Amino acid sequence: MTRPRPYDPIKRVLDIVLASLLLVATLPIQVVVALVVRITVDSPVLFTQDRLGMHGKTFVITKFRTMREAGSDEPRSDDDRLTPMGRKLRELSLDELPTLLNVIRGDMSLVGPRPLYVEYLDLYSAHQARRHEVRPGVTGLAQVSGRNRLTWEEKFDLDVEYVDRRSLILDMSILARTVGTVVRRSGISHEGHATMPRFTGSKES
Repeated sequence: MTRPRPYDPIKRVLDIVLASLLLVATLPIQVVVALVVRITVDSPVLFTQDRLGMHGKTFVITKFRTMREAGSDEPRSDDDRLTPMGRKLRELSLDELPTLLNVIRGDMSLVGPRPLYVEYLDLYSAHQARRHEVRPGVTGLAQVSGRNRLTWEEKFDLDVEYVDRRSLILDMSILARTVGTVVRRSGISHEGHATMPRFTGSKES
C-alpha cells in the first residue's frame, strides 16, 4: 500500500472547492438534463448504485439515469436498456454531473481511478487492486488516455500508474485533457459495446 503524500490533504481541499464551484456553475444545465431525462428516459431522474471506493469500501454513487429499468419478464443487457438520449448524455458526460456531490461528501475525488462495480473486487489481481489506495475519480488517467477503447488491463495499469504518480501537476493536466476528451467525444465505446464489456477476471496471474 502506498503511503499518503503531502499533496493528499491539499487535493482534498481542492476537490471541495472546485466541486462546489462546478456544482453551482452547472446547476442550470443539471435542471435541463433532469427535465430531459424525465421526459425521454425514465423516472426517477437520478440513478443510485453501490460502487467501490477507497480501500475497497462501498459508497452510493449518484448519476442522471441513462437506462430504462430492466423488465421483470425479460432481462435485457445494459446495451439494450441504454436509451438514445442516455447515450448522448454519456457522450457529453452530462450524466456524471451529480457525482460532484460524491466529491464534496468525500466518497470521490475529481481525479482518480473510476469507481467500478462492487462485484469486481474479488476479480482484481493484487496489482490491480492497488487502484483502491486512493479515492475514485470523476475523471482519471485512463479516461484521458483512451477511455473505453482500452482493455480492462490497460485501464487498470493506468489507474495504478496514477496512484504512484499523483500530484497537483498531474491532476491539473488530467482535468485539462478531460475537456478535450469530452469535446471530441473520443473513446466513448469499446468495440461491439455501448460502453465497456463487463469485467470477468484478469488475464494476469
